[in-house]
Amino acid sequence: MQDETFRSLSVHGVGFAYRRLRAAAPVTEPVVVLGGALQGMFGWPQMEERLGPVADVVTADLPGMGTADPLPPGPAHGLLCAALERIIDDLDVPRINLFGFSYGAGLAHGCTRRVPGRIARPALGGVPAHLTGGQLALWRRAAGHLSRGDAGTFSTMVTEALMCLDEDRYVTRRAPALRYVRRSMLHAARHSPHAADALGRALTDRPDFSGVPAGVRTLVFSGEHDTVTSAERQRAFAARIPGSRFLTVPDTDHRVVLERAEDVAELAARFFTDGPLECAPALAPVPRPVPPPARCPASPELLSVAVG
Repeated sequence: MQDETFRSLSVHGVGFAYRRLRAAAPVTEPVVVLGGALQGMFGWPQMEERLGPVADVVTADLPGMGTADPLPPGPAHGLLCAALERIIDDLDVPRINLFGFSYGAGLAHGCTRRVPGRIARPALGGVPAHLTGGQLALWRRAAGHLSRGDAGTFSTMVTEALMCLDEDRYVTRRAPALRYVRRSMLHAARHSPHAADALGRALTDRPDFSGVPAGVRTLVFSGEHDTVTSAERQRAFAARIPGSRFLTVPDTDHRVVLERAEDVAELAARFFTDGPLECAPALAPVPRPVPPPARCPASPELLSVAVG
């Protein structure tokens, strides 16, 4: 069993916490995992299981998330990056690996630009590099339902906004992923004291994706059918980062870290240990289930025999 420790910190008077799972024999820098706006420190078991043998794994309730204090008024990204720097200092390491997904990808990208010397390797998945006016309007309507206490409508709207529902595009584990995402959103809406504010901040305090981190080896990956920001737009975002790699994970949408959880964790482990990415299981299509053979109706002769 891994050694697990919790630390409570503060930045600019705002309290937050992080959790560290120590590897017995780490071979790379600690990996800090940053997720979505409503995702806390206990939402990454698949990353812990795969990365645990090679690195310390750190998850956090940053300001405004989970059990942390609410964010103060005003722009939040500077404060959140300062909180991440505080974690790095408390870990007592010169640099970390950084895994950012969805909202966390924007935060990870901004923090890498701010302190490139503290980030060894950023991996950015499901990067919301471009959102349309229609998408933002939908999210605002969902946030309105949440602020009025309608957690059910909120969780359904958010789930459908995050996932590809087009049956003509194959997404592995679509049905269980839909159920899981809705349940997790419903739980966050009902139990996180800052859920409405965190979602509102994610909509109004958008990260700046125009700049690039200098001299930092970066991985960007996208689900093939991501409907939040398309794989093509994420590829264009990655192309602006010198020396970056962009990879598409087949048969997945924006919830790629759920639909192919083990493969994404394996991809991250390879990247953070400078392993080969070309042969990563995440880049291969998923074997599709074989439909059962069609049952042919019995002939009239057989039916007549069967009924006597």
